[in-house]
Amino acid sequence: MLIEDIMILKRLGKQFIPDVTKPHVPGPFKGRPEISAAKVDEDALVSVCPTGAIGKAPVSIDMGKCVMCGECAFAFPDKIKFTADYKIATNVRERLIVIEGDTSPIALDELKVRKEIRSLFGRSLKLREVSAAGSNADEQELNACGNPNFDMGRFGIEFLASPRHCDGVVITGPISENMAGPLQICYDAVPSPKILILVGTDTISGGIFAGSGALDRSFLDKYPVDLYVPGNPPHPLTFVNGVLEMIRGKKK
Repeated sequence: MLIEDIMILKRLGKQFIPDVTKPHVPGPFKGRPEISAAKVDEDALVSVCPTGAIGKAPVSIDMGKCVMCGECAFAFPDKIKFTADYKIATNVRERLIVIEGDTSPIALDELKVRKEIRSLFGRSLKLREVSAAGSNADEQELNACGNPNFDMGRFGIEFLASPRHCDGVVITGPISENMAGPLQICYDAVPSPKILILVGTDTISGGIFAGSGALDRSFLDKYPVDLYVPGNPPHPLTFVNGVLEMIRGKKK
């Protein structure tokens, strides 16, 4: 084994995850941010963010817009740090906004989980993934969800090719004008009741492409979203735990 391979193994640690619900991520990872009460130039802090994810008075970070570049934490280390908390998926868009001084975890609103989701899909959930002009980063992490390290298939969660055999749609990418039509066709082909999951910053807010004339995000105005999975790209554990909480409830 080359010395480079040994260094990579030392840095990333053990990749097999025996229990995907335990709060541990191997290797370096940026999860839920924490914002301290330290006084900083808030205008300068806001200007650091390339996607407008940072707000002020009080300082906040919108995880649905954050591209995890880490520039804010680098420039203002006393104000912002990113934790290793990967359980940051939710079914309420506003819960993705982390506010100064708030260290509570991001979670689903149990009252807004549709009853049919747990009664029908708690033991088996088949999903069709649509890359709507994605960069392939989110898509690769979703592929990893089914590998031996994370093995979401053990929970009955799988990606299938045909939307007619699926229970929901998972969208990645900012939704370009060219992909808006195919996305609609795919969604219409999934039998009801069906689940809609948005994966990654680009899908949730448009990310660095927000406001581009090449996008057509009108699809998201027509249907309720059952799960937001933030990240750029999201960690497989973020997706797996978010889906599990949605279809089965929080593990006691």
